[in-house]
Amino acid sequence: MDTVRLTVAQAVVRFLTAQRTEVDGQELPLFPGVFAIFGHGNVTCLGEALAQVQDVLPTWRGQNEQSMALAAIAFAKATRRRQVMVATSSIGPGATNMLTAAGVAHANRLPLLMLAGDTFANRLPDPVLQQVERFDDPTVTVNDAFKPLTRYWDRIVRPEQLLQSLPQAIGVLLDPADCGPVLLALPQDIQAEAFDFPVRFFEKKVHGVSRPRPDRRQVETAAALIRSSRRPMLVAGGGVHYSLAEQALADFAAMFGVPVVETMAGKGSLPWDHAHNVGPLGVTGGTAANALAADADVVIAVGTRLGDFATGSWSAFQNDGMRLVTINVGRFDSRKHRAVSVVGDALESLDELTDALVGWRAPAELMRRATAEVAKWNSYTDSVRDRHAVTATGLPSYAQVIGAVQEVTGPDDYAVSAAGGLPGELNKNWRVRSVGAFDCEFGFSCMGYEVAGAWGAKMALPDRHVVTFCGDGSYLMHNSDIYSSVLSGHKFTVVLCDNGGFSVIQRLQEHQGGEPFNNRYDQGTRRAVAVEVDFAAHAAALGAIAERVDSLDELKAAVGRARVADRTSVIVIRTDPFTWTAGDAWWDVGVPEVSVRAEVLTAKAAHEAERKHQRVGV
Repeated sequence: MDTVRLTVAQAVVRFLTAQRTEVDGQELPLFPGVFAIFGHGNVTCLGEALAQVQDVLPTWRGQNEQSMALAAIAFAKATRRRQVMVATSSIGPGATNMLTAAGVAHANRLPLLMLAGDTFANRLPDPVLQQVERFDDPTVTVNDAFKPLTRYWDRIVRPEQLLQSLPQAIGVLLDPADCGPVLLALPQDIQAEAFDFPVRFFEKKVHGVSRPRPDRRQVETAAALIRSSRRPMLVAGGGVHYSLAEQALADFAAMFGVPVVETMAGKGSLPWDHAHNVGPLGVTGGTAANALAADADVVIAVGTRLGDFATGSWSAFQNDGMRLVTINVGRFDSRKHRAVSVVGDALESLDELTDALVGWRAPAELMRRATAEVAKWNSYTDSVRDRHAVTATGLPSYAQVIGAVQEVTGPDDYAVSAAGGLPGELNKNWRVRSVGAFDCEFGFSCMGYEVAGAWGAKMALPDRHVVTFCGDGSYLMHNSDIYSSVLSGHKFTVVLCDNGGFSVIQRLQEHQGGEPFNNRYDQGTRRAVAVEVDFAAHAAALGAIAERVDSLDELKAAVGRARVADRTSVIVIRTDPFTWTAGDAWWDVGVPEVSVRAEVLTAKAAHEAERKHQRVGV
């Protein structure tokens, strides 16, 4: 057997460079790049190995390990899980900075490979710099904190273990059902240790995406239930995108006369003006989708985990006899809520279900009602997006900003956002004109994703204009990858909406009777007047083209300039903190049973009155 002597770090890098993937008939690297901040836990060995392969596995320097991993997640979304980015860190805080990103990838079923430095396996220098010692268990390091946040976790303490662990890691990253983050902990001394690896271990391998077909009996059972329905409804989730099942979904809806509603992850499964697209569902949804959901007797959920924002904490489906059909490649997600479960790839499952339903069609009245509800919803969103609408503060609303930006963006422009008030406003008001042109990180609702996500998306989509919508609160959490994008040449546009703090959380606070407190920057400050941040000056200091605009016309002109700029642009606009687009479903949050505030007790009573719609046991 031919062998090659390599260190553990060199073997990891060589193995990664040998992995390939097929995308649209083209062979590409499965791992197209590495995000790295080097420290004493990864610079001498892993850094040395990466330096030798920059022509095939480029390394990108981020400014924070969390945002690097978030950029990797956005890259995976944009490539529909066909390619995987790597994030590496030193030990200690460098590793723990990636914990939040691991949570994002886990919640959203997205591939992310993390290579974290670790303390010495031989323990001779212990305790080393950045080591957290567990008094009762010396085998534990901070990397053990990743165990609940990863789909696959391993600590390499012998070089030979790579022969088993690396293929298993690849299997998880590419498995449609078990897809999620992987962490390999690499102790400093083990990274440097050499071993005679089999040459064939590093042979090129081209991976494809598997498409598990559903069980025939499951399809037949689901088809029988759908045939019995009078008011069926399709729910499109993120799995539609990852399966590339958008056209199959559109064909199914058209063939059987079924309306389609979208979750946040599923937004863009159909263009916004598709005849069967009824719009966003749930807490950040619209009146059209929520009206149809309230009456649906059979809900066909495709590629969604049915989180509480999509279901209105299970109050959106108010027909007591509603039955749920789930089409999901993941057994765990498919078997929730007493569903009739179809476990399989979304594309394959829709195709087989189509064959099983030939000859059936939903009553024509269903789509007539859907069309009427959509017309009313579109008329309403036209009014809130109208640039001439006047808010109480005189500042533009989020909806108006979104409408203005959309006027000067193309159908293939890729919109990014996360957390805060913008997800709801974008879900309702951003009209996706081409399939798969929207990414809002809302599974883990991670503030700070916006800038890093735009960087990762632009890497994946170099020929498309990426626009990220960011609130001032998120910007202050994570903005340093503006600098990364300038250094790397991956330009995008940031529309920074400054509404003076965490205004959407204040909205929730006040809606539940609470006193406005600790959310906006003009509250709870020790200064007589809150200090305003000059976001444009800050972004300019990071190397971006930055400007503040004071009107919607100026905003449109600035976005036009950003499209043709030579680097990342940040456009800052003051926005109204109190104007929100209606259409929301009920959301179950904890409201105090006892309070000195009458407003809280009133809110509690109102909240419990709506609980009658919440399904128990589904």
